[in-house]
This record gives sequence, C-alpha cells and structure tokens, in this order.
Amino acid sequence: MLILAALLIGFALDAILGDPEGLYHPVRTIGLLISRGEKLLRRLLPKREFLAGMLLAICVCVLCFAVPFVILWLLGKWSLIPCLILEAIWCWRILAAKCLKDEAFRIRKYLRLQDIENSRKYVGYVVGRDTAELTEEEIIKATVETVAENTSDGVVAPMLYFAIGGAPLAFLYKAVNTMDSMIGYKNEKYLYFGRFAARLDDVFNFIPARITGLLMIVTAPLVGLNGKGAWRIFRRDRYKHLSPNSAQCESAAAGALGVELGGSHKYFGKMVEKPTIGDPERPVDAEDITKTVKLMYASSSAALLLFGAARLAIVLSL
Repeated sequence: MLILAALLIGFALDAILGDPEGLYHPVRTIGLLISRGEKLLRRLLPKREFLAGMLLAICVCVLCFAVPFVILWLLGKWSLIPCLILEAIWCWRILAAKCLKDEAFRIRKYLRLQDIENSRKYVGYVVGRDTAELTEEEIIKATVETVAENTSDGVVAPMLYFAIGGAPLAFLYKAVNTMDSMIGYKNEKYLYFGRFAARLDDVFNFIPARITGLLMIVTAPLVGLNGKGAWRIFRRDRYKHLSPNSAQCESAAAGALGVELGGSHKYFGKMVEKPTIGDPERPVDAEDITKTVKLMYASSSAALLLFGAARLAIVLSL
C-alpha cells in the first residue's frame, strides 16, 4: 500500500507543482553521473567504444537502483512514514506531466504572438532536431510530437515502473531514459558508444509506449478528439518510425487530431529521412498543442487508475 499511496501523492504533487524553478532535480544527478562516467570510460577504453558504453549503462543502472533501494531499506527499519514521504517526493520529481505542459504552452504563447524566433528557441529545448530554420507548421508539429512521445517517456512509463517496484525501479527507468537522450544518437560520436543504451531504452519503453498509445485511443473522445481516427492511424502507422516505440504514441495523437506528423528533419546538420505519420485532414494550428496536452493528461490519468487498480489487486491478493 505504501507504493500505491506514494504514487497517488506524487502524481498529485506533479500536477500541482510541476518542476519548481530553482529546486534541484534528481535527474540532473543522473545526467552528471552519465557525463562523468562517459569521460572516464572513454579514457580507459579509447578503442572499445561499444564495451565502454555498455559498462557505463550497467554501472549507471545499478547505482540508480541501489542508492534509493538502500536509503528506503534503512529508513524502513526505523519507520514507514519517512519511507512514504520520501517515495512520494521522488515520484513527484520523476514525473514530468506539468513540465511538459508548461514547456508546450510557452511555445504556444510565442506562436500566438507570431514570434517565430522565440518559438524556435524554446522548441529547441524539448526536441533533438535542428530548429534554426523551422517554419511555424514544423514548430507546431515538433511540439505535438514531443508531448505525445513524452506522455509515455515522461509520465506513463515512470508510473508503470514505480507501480511495479517503487522509486528504485522508477529511478532505474529514468537512468535508462536519460542515457538514451544523452548518448543514444546515431551520429559519429555515439554510434557505437551509445548503442547499448539506445537498445536498452527500446526494451524498457516497449510495453509503456504501447500502453500509452492504447490509452490515448480510449481517452481521446473524453477530450473531444477522434478516438476512431486514433485507432485507425495507430494500427496503420505505429511502426513508421526509426524507433520501435516513438510512433506508438505519435500515431495515436496524429489520428486523434486528424493531422499529419513526422517527416524528414535535420539532426546535427544532416537531413534524416523519416516517413510521415497520420493523414493531412487539415493543417495543424497552435491549438493542436493544447489538444495534445489535454490528451496527455487524460491518458496519464487513465494510466494512474489502471496501474493503481492493478497494484491494489496484487496487494489484496497476497
């Protein structure tokens, strides 16, 4: 019951407080660990990039699971109340729904003001593609895509792993996801070094991405979007991406909105060819960002109910 209570409290805290400015985020510690570990292992194994990257991934994952596990175990020997408080705080800091909403709405604000330069600037904070030459349409699509994809990566997946194994397993997931965002690129620097981390991220997100896509389909009508369209495009386009997981959510969102997403973009100055996802039933507009955020909250809330009910059923059956 402690994990279930912490999950509910953490979800509520994220919805209310988000990521307060100036408050240290634990993911920054994970990022620092990855960055310093990379420098060390590249120096120790300069000609064994894949091995170095694999060792980095294993060490980071072990540490990110073991540290919270030991802390909670020691606290649990004293009292369960501090365990609940700490797990709830960690759950809050692991989830990113309000942070996603705030970043998306900041981009929407500048689009409404027709300030294309600031729109490009802030969309560059949330996507990996080159943003200096993006058009208004491309900025909207990039924002919709990142909110859709990160509904799984930033909200549903952490909740799933938290519901299964509490903060230690959720932090392990965040370590995998953070490594992918830092070193999981197919460029010259990380093609071999980041390959293990990228494949590990594919494994950890395989189930959450599909759960999220299905929940988007189910909840789309609740926020005034097209559930049938989401199901149709999800079935047709969910594998039309370089990643086995990213298009699961993007296809559901594209179908729910009735727009076309995806397509080719520049990454690190090089054009990467990508197929389109969805049908261009209408042109995108800035309000599609609002609709996607509503879809994120609807599917995330459904995930909370689903995982909470499953966790409760398991506890009661023991």
